[in-house]
Amino acid sequence: MRILHVDTGPEMRGGQYQVLLLLKCLRERGHESILLAREKSALWNAASVSGFAVEPAEVKELWRRSKDVMLVHAHDARAHTIAAMASRRKFVVSRRVAFPIGRSVASHWKYQRAARYLAVSEFVATELMAAGVRQEKIDVVYDGVELPAHAVDWSRTRPAVALDSTDPLKERSTIEEASRLAGIPVAFSSDLVNDLLRASMFVYLSATEGLGSAALVAMSMGVPVIASAVAGLTEAIAPEVSGLLVANDPPKVAEAMRRIIDEPGLGERLGAAGRERVSDLFTAGHLVERTVESYERALGS
Repeated sequence: MRILHVDTGPEMRGGQYQVLLLLKCLRERGHESILLAREKSALWNAASVSGFAVEPAEVKELWRRSKDVMLVHAHDARAHTIAAMASRRKFVVSRRVAFPIGRSVASHWKYQRAARYLAVSEFVATELMAAGVRQEKIDVVYDGVELPAHAVDWSRTRPAVALDSTDPLKERSTIEEASRLAGIPVAFSSDLVNDLLRASMFVYLSATEGLGSAALVAMSMGVPVIASAVAGLTEAIAPEVSGLLVANDPPKVAEAMRRIIDEPGLGERLGAAGRERVSDLFTAGHLVERTVESYERALGS
């Protein structure tokens, strides 16, 4: 199968890491991928280094390249718009965000054009249906992560880790205040995998979340996770089993942080259960298998 992927994100965030992982997994399964990306973006550079053909994510380029592929896969909202305007083949759309969908005439036209939608969670699938997308056109395809061979050697003496994000929805001030109340230092990370190797916990707060791929990375490494009790994250994490879900309230977050440090065995138990949950539901293998199944449904429709 030959697929044209489109992603217009300027930064290497969760969605772009998922695109790159999917490209690699598809290649391992014998499928060919071409990527249209923002020129010289982090994803453009990473995909080029990994040996993929990369071209600018522009309407004229999508029109030109789509005639030579079996299917087009749009990975973000702008890519969806470009595909709706210019794709010469059927296209599918990944929907990873939990924001409500616009109800304008233009939005309705765009959302009726796709052959299928790959929703990152049941919650996002529900949002798509609320906007008028038929249920039979939606597949739930969870984010995937690569499961390390071994869990980290957990220690309560290490700092907490959180994402270094400027996104106001990521509750940085709440995390900082919770850290102060708990008396547990927090390191805000821009190199998550490396910093999680030296973490006592991962604190991931968000006002809204499609699923939470950063939390899945921490779980895969055996690092206990504290996360917001919002839709999406409540699908990723089984509360009190594979992580702790909390309100976005500094005292509540601080209480959860202290529990991981103070309750005997809790950190180890959450870490082990988190790895098991990723192994059961959120591996790269799950991601590529469900994606290819969705491609086949789109081509057969």
